Amino acid sequence: MNRRHFLQRNAAVINTPVAAVAGRPGPLAGPAAALAQQDPPETVSRYANKELPTGLARTTSTLTPYAGTWGYEQAAHLLRRCLFGPTRPEILAAAGSSLTAVLNGLLTAPATAPDPPVNVSATDTSVPIGQTWTAQVFDQNFEGVRRTSLRDWWLGQVLGQGTTLVEKMTLFWHNHFVVEISNINDARMGYEYCRLLRQHALGNVKQLAKDVTVTPAMLRYLNGNQSVVGAPNENYGRELLELFTVGKGPLIGTGNYTNYTEADVQAAAKVLTGWRDLATVPVGSYYTASRHDTTTKVFSSAFGNASIVASGNTEYQALINLIFQQVETARFIVRKLYRWFVYYLIDTQVETDIIRPLATILINKSFDVVPVLRALFSSEHFFDALNVGCLIKSPLDFTVGLCRQMQVAFPPATNVAVQYGMWNYLNGLTFVQQQTLGDPPNVAGWAAYYQTPQYHELWINAVTLPRRNQVTDLFIGTGYTRSGVNIKIDVLALTQLFPAATASDCNLLIDEYVKLMLPIALTANQIAFLKTALLPGLPDFEWTVEWQQYLAAPTNTAKKAAVTTKLQAMLRALMGLAEYHLS
Repeated sequence: MNRRHFLQRNAAVINTPVAAVAGRPGPLAGPAAALAQQDPPETVSRYANKELPTGLARTTSTLTPYAGTWGYEQAAHLLRRCLFGPTRPEILAAAGSSLTAVLNGLLTAPATAPDPPVNVSATDTSVPIGQTWTAQVFDQNFEGVRRTSLRDWWLGQVLGQGTTLVEKMTLFWHNHFVVEISNINDARMGYEYCRLLRQHALGNVKQLAKDVTVTPAMLRYLNGNQSVVGAPNENYGRELLELFTVGKGPLIGTGNYTNYTEADVQAAAKVLTGWRDLATVPVGSYYTASRHDTTTKVFSSAFGNASIVASGNTEYQALINLIFQQVETARFIVRKLYRWFVYYLIDTQVETDIIRPLATILINKSFDVVPVLRALFSSEHFFDALNVGCLIKSPLDFTVGLCRQMQVAFPPATNVAVQYGMWNYLNGLTFVQQQTLGDPPNVAGWAAYYQTPQYHELWINAVTLPRRNQVTDLFIGTGYTRSGVNIKIDVLALTQLFPAATASDCNLLIDEYVKLMLPIALTANQIAFLKTALLPGLPDFEWTVEWQQYLAAPTNTAKKAAVTTKLQAMLRALMGLAEYHLS
C-alpha cells in the first residue's frame, strides 16, 4: 500500500485556482478574517476515491494483544491517533514506559473539569473581562461574542489537552451527537452541551445518549422543544435512529430500512413529546405532561414488535434502552470509532475480526467505552504497519498538532484576552481548511468520517492544501502577532531541546525532526532533499561548524541568522512533503 500516493498526486492542485472559503459564524481575528469572505460550493479533489477498494482483505490482523516491539515508533503512532499532535517529550515518556501504562493514562479523565469560558470582549457588559458568562441571563446583544468565546475556549482545551484521550473523544462525540452551536442561538446551551460531551468522553455511551436527548442544545437544534401530542416532531427521533444509534442498514422498502422503519421513527417521535428547553439561569430542560403523547407506542419487527407504555418524564429513557438492546447499535458506534481512530475502510475481515468483537465488548461492558478503546489500542491490528500513517490529518489535527509538536508558546491565562485571541486565530485557520470547531456542516457531522468513497481524502482539495501550506509557512516564518504578542516556531529553542550530539550533526538532526513529525519513514532521496534544504551545496561538517559557532555566541546576529534560516528552510521542505499530512 502506497500511503503517499494520494497526496503526491494531489499536490498538483496547488496550481489550481483557489476558491473563496465559506463564511464563519462569529468574528475572526487577524489575517484569518481576510481568508473567509464568501460562500463557495463544497470542493472535492479530483483525485479522491471514486470507489472503495475491493478484492483481497486489506489486512489479516486481529484484536489479539500486541506483543511486538514497544519503542518510539509505536508510542508515536498511539499518541498521534489519541492526541492532537504529541510533543517529543510526550513521545519519549511514552516510549520509556509500557503500552499498558500509557493506555492507563490516556484512558483516565482528569480529576476535575476545566473552568468554563470567560468574557474577553468589552461588548459583553454582563460580566467583567476574565469572568465567565455561562451563568448570566440570555441577551441577544451578547450572543455573538459569547459564542466566539465558547469556540475559542474549546480550542484552548484541545491545545492544552495533556496526555489524556478526553479531548479527542469529546470531539468524537461532538461529531457523533451533532449540535451546530451557531444554530441554537444560546451560547450558554452550547457550553452545557460541550460540558456534557466532555463529562461522558470516556464514560458510558448509553447514558450519554439519554442525557443528550434532553439537553437544551439538542432539544433546540433538532426541534424536540416543538414536539407535542398530536403534532410530534420527527427530526430528533429520525436522527437518533439513523445517525446516533442503530443506523439504517440496507433499504428494504420505501422509507424502511433493515434496522428501523418509518413507523419506528413515528413511534420514537411520540415517545419524545413534551420536552422543552429552559433558557433560565442555569439553562436546562423540562417536561410538561400535557404536551406528551400518552398512547402506547408500538415498534416494528426490527425492534421485536416491542411496546413502550406511557411513563411520563422517564419514557425517553425506555426508548434509549430499547434501541441499545439492538446489537446493531453497538456495531454502528464501533464502526464510527474505528473510522475515527484507525482507517475508513471496513471490509469483511475488519467487520468480522474487529468490529463485531469490539461491539460484543461494548455490550458486555454495559456500553462503557473505555474497555472497547483499550482492546482496540492494545491490539496487533492497531499497530499493523498498514494502519500506521494511513489517515489524512483533519484541520484540527493539522493546525493544533503543528503548534503542539513544534512547542509553540502561547500567552498565559494572566493575559486572558490575548490568550483567547490566539485561540480565535487558530479557529480561523481550521475554518479555512473546512473544519469549524463547534459547527460541523450538518447533523451527520464532518463528511470525512462518513462520506463514501472519499472519507478523509475530502480534507485535501484545491482550497485546503494551499491553506495548509500557508499555515506552515507562517509559523515557520514571522508567525502571528496580536496585541504585541507573537506566536511562531522557535526553531533554535526547539533544536536545542535535542541531545547536543544530535543538534550538531545534520544527519541526526534531520532524522530527529522526521521521527517527530512524520508517521512513516522517508526514502533516501527524500532525506537527501531535506539535507539540500538545510545545507544547499555544502558539506555535512558545515552545519556542525555553524551550529557550534552559534552556541558559542548566541547573541551574534549573523551567526544566529545563519542557523535559523537553514533550519527554517529544512522545516519548510519537510512540512511540504505529502507525508506530513498523514497520521
